[in-house]
Formats: sequence, structure tokens, C-alpha cells
Amino acid sequence: MKFMKHKNWILAGTLAVSVAMATAGNEDRAGSAGSMDLLINPWARSSGWFGANTAIGRGLESQFLNVAGMAFTERTELIFSHTRWLAGTDIGINNFGFSQNMGKKRGVIGLSVMSLGSGNIEETTVNSPEGTGNTYSVNNLNIAVSYARGFSDKIYGGITVRIMTQSLTNVAATGFTIDAGIMYKTTIGKRELNKDNLHFGITLKNIGPRMMATGDGLTVYNISPINGAVMTQQQRSADFEVPALMNIGAAFIQRFTKKHAMTFAFNFTTHSFSRDQFILGLEYNFNDMLMLRGGYAFEDGIFGERDGVNPDLLNAFTGPSGGLSFEAPFKKNKPTKIALDYSYRATYNFAGVHTFGMRLLL
Repeated sequence: MKFMKHKNWILAGTLAVSVAMATAGNEDRAGSAGSMDLLINPWARSSGWFGANTAIGRGLESQFLNVAGMAFTERTELIFSHTRWLAGTDIGINNFGFSQNMGKKRGVIGLSVMSLGSGNIEETTVNSPEGTGNTYSVNNLNIAVSYARGFSDKIYGGITVRIMTQSLTNVAATGFTIDAGIMYKTTIGKRELNKDNLHFGITLKNIGPRMMATGDGLTVYNISPINGAVMTQQQRSADFEVPALMNIGAAFIQRFTKKHAMTFAFNFTTHSFSRDQFILGLEYNFNDMLMLRGGYAFEDGIFGERDGVNPDLLNAFTGPSGGLSFEAPFKKNKPTKIALDYSYRATYNFAGVHTFGMRLLL
């Protein structure tokens, strides 16, 4: 009976991969989506291996990759992170969130707030192409509320509702999306050190209605050719879709001793508005205190020349990423812990993406 259950999950996973392959990213739609900040991973730990841990993510950071992993929150978790996006551009991302275990069989709730700011940009107009002397900034705010729980000791699921606001001086757009994900874990080989060492995960992200920008910034003032009166016209902007995607992941944990373990992770991402990605990740864990990780995101054309290529198809990243975490208790034999995380993602231009994070496990 147990084999049959595992067999059904393997068949379901194979079917999901087949569907994903058949509905691969549509390059013809590249550049036509908005709210691309939804594709930015603001967390330091999971971005260290480029998000390969769709099947193995744990805690609040799973809210971005696969919300089902949030069900593994044992008590209370607080995370703060700061990202220097494309270092040298003055774009900064601040992220804060917490998750709370509400008790056995009640599940886990989580909340996170992500704020992206562009810094000051010099204002130029048709009449003042060299600049008006004023500045403005682009500000994006994403608020996500999640719920996750375990349905058995093998299957976990979760859902996220995210509200987004994007503003540019006196023009803004607001919308919402829904994420949903599941995780499944099992054991292969000897159980002494390697219990629950095989993990699978699948998630749908950024499912939501079309968005549209509105505001006084779209107002145009014209002079009537008949009587010279000033006329105000409100221009309508075109609506746009959000970048929906699906992640399918697998992970295998090899524990050599009680203190030394290695995790191998794989993720396939099918995008609605860009090329699909295959992500490989590797993490070394020493005694749940020191973790070193790396990842590589591969997509079609990433090794080729960028000159002459449609810019809508280009990814800012070159593929590799790396990171580390240090986690320790406040006091010996006490459950309260503090962790420091860092990740780096290499980019074609500028000085890469640096993310710094701190987490408290209470």
C-alpha cells in the first residue's frame, strides 16, 4: 500500500513535468508583462542557491518559492533583509516578515512586506530635455499574507495572497496575486541518518487579474484651436498582465554523519513571459550552524553573445550564485536562535546583486 502511494505521487510528478514542458515559456510575449518585481527573490538564504530549493525550503523564506515550506515553522520566526539590486544603480530592496506556528493541526500564518525604491532620478520633460532640476523616484510595495499546514507527516500545502502597489510620482497601479504550493517528502535508502531525504515540490505563482496604471500623471493639457480654451484630457493606459509562472522542484539530502550533510536541489521554472529556467543548487550543512550554498540558473542563450539579441529576452543574471549562513542559539540548550545570511548573484552589468539578512527564531 505504501509503495502504491509513492507510485501515485511519482506518476503525478511526471505528469506535471510533462505539462510544464509542453507549455514552455512563450518568447513572443516577452516584455509585455508588468510587475516584474514579483520575480525578485528578496531573501538572502534562498537566493544563495538561486531558488533551487523549491522542494526543500523551510520557514518564512518559503513564502517566495513554495509557501508549503512555511508549514515547517516550529515557533515564531522574524526575518529582516536588505538587497542592493544591481549594485551601482542605487536601487534598494528592504524586506521584513514573520511567521507564527498556531499550534498542532492549526497551521502556520505568515506576513511579509517588501519595499523597492529606485533612489532619486532626475526629471526631464519635452520642454526641458536636459532636466528640470527636480527629481522623482519609483516605489514598489508588496504585502503578502500566507497560510500553510501539514496534512500528514509527508504532505504539506500553503497559499499566499499578495497585494502590490507601484507608484511613479502621480501615476500608480494596484493589483493582487495568489500563490499556491505543495510539498511531499519520503525516504529512500537506510533510515538511520537519512530519514525524509527525498523531497518534491510544485508551486503556481503570480496568478491574478490584469493591472492598469491611473493617476493625474496621465492627464494631457491641450489648447482648443477654435476658441483657445485649455482642455484637459485624461489618457487611458493599456492594461498589463502579471508574470505568472510554475516551479517544479526536487531535492535529495545526503547525511554523512550527524554533523555533516549535503543537499542537492533541482528546479524547473516555466515562465509565461520569458524563457524557461533550469536551476541546480548545492548546500553543505555543518551541524545546523554553518551552511554554504551555491546555485546555477540555466536558460537558452545564457552562454551566447548578447549583442543583437532582443533585449526583452535577456536576463540580467549570468547564472551563478552563492551564499552562506551562520546560525547559533542565544544560550546553550535554548531554542531561541539568531542567524545571519548573505547571498550574491552575478550579473552581466553593474556589480551583481548582494542580499544581507538576519533571522530570529523565538
